[in-house]
Amino acid sequence: MTDTAWIDAALTSARPQAVGALLRYFRDLDTAEEAFQNACLRALKNWPQNGPPRDPAAWLIMVGRNVAIDDIRRNRKQQPLPEDEAISDLDDAEQALAERLDGSHYRDDILRLLFICCHPGLPATQQIALALRIVSGLTVKQIARAFLVSEAAMEQRITRAKARVADAGVAFETPGAVERSERLAAVAAMVYLIFNEGYSASGDTAEIRSPLCEEAIRLARLLLRLFPAEPEIMGLTALLLLQHARAAARFDAAGAVILLDDQDRSLWNQNMIAEGLALIDKAMRHRRSGPYQVQAAIAALHARAARPEDTDWTQIDLLYGALEVMQPSPVVTLNRAVAVSKVRGAEAALEMIEPLSSRLANYFHFFGVRGAFLMQLGRNEEARIAFDRAIALANTSAEAAHIRMHLDRLLRDNAPRGAKTSKK
Repeated sequence: MTDTAWIDAALTSARPQAVGALLRYFRDLDTAEEAFQNACLRALKNWPQNGPPRDPAAWLIMVGRNVAIDDIRRNRKQQPLPEDEAISDLDDAEQALAERLDGSHYRDDILRLLFICCHPGLPATQQIALALRIVSGLTVKQIARAFLVSEAAMEQRITRAKARVADAGVAFETPGAVERSERLAAVAAMVYLIFNEGYSASGDTAEIRSPLCEEAIRLARLLLRLFPAEPEIMGLTALLLLQHARAAARFDAAGAVILLDDQDRSLWNQNMIAEGLALIDKAMRHRRSGPYQVQAAIAALHARAARPEDTDWTQIDLLYGALEVMQPSPVVTLNRAVAVSKVRGAEAALEMIEPLSSRLANYFHFFGVRGAFLMQLGRNEEARIAFDRAIALANTSAEAAHIRMHLDRLLRDNAPRGAKTSKK
């Protein structure tokens, strides 16, 4: 780590706690965020000379709070000082502040911050953008680049989210036990959505959006520190780690998709896999299964298979069956059908997905999977029609190229002996 890299790491690590505490004091997202940024500027000047403080988060909270109050006092004609009860009576001393930042205080501040970002009045896209900006500290430029939109559009999205939070009159009190339980699911879902935004990137955008996966894993680990005995949070963290462990093997040099069975498993990140496997094993011992744990268990079975033929597809089929009960969805059934095709054959899998055709009529993967099953059964003309539909619905060039590969194989296998197939 370079001479200044430790400062960046400390600021990133302390951000959720510090912004959460400043939000509790000033009850305004913009004020809390600006106070933290000012404290970071002071840290960049002070810490290289004096060394790291005993508690970086406490230092940032103290400095940010004092700077913000000074700014308000200087501008009190335009912006009066908040009421006394709206501002903490914390002493202006790092040691006293650090002593007050016990585990429960720290947890409540971060939870409040996460809950506000996941306010039910916000659309999912605004929840994600707000969390990446406020909790993670990504710049508007970074977030816009990851979501492939202009900076102006992303700035507007974040501004609208803040305005909705302000208009909703969000309570800033410490969340109660019932609310924590209800809103924790929303926070976990938001982290999962952030990960999926990065994971679903195609080969030509994977490098740009991969940091979203890494940030989601960081947030999941943060949640795990807040709720170390919650098996679903263990499951969520394990799922993200096991999925992201395959990142280096998911695309070839040209950016084309590489299916799981064809991936070079030596490229999988073994440290991530080990961490994910340990977490899911620990979660399952609680015997309180949930959707994230089931999905992580499926990912674990893939991770444990040294070769594709070693994969326990029977167990994966059973796990998807359990997930269908917990979280009924045509997409879950579609995924289960892949396992069924490995266990009971393509005919049984095709029979399983046919009832989904109306609900998944605009879903790329449905037609890709259906085409693959039809091709396995030798129903090549039907397979070609399904693949054509998949190409029409492809979201990325990598998806379309993958389906065209199947079409090329159909043309090659069906061409008269000695004839040459042409590519469109």
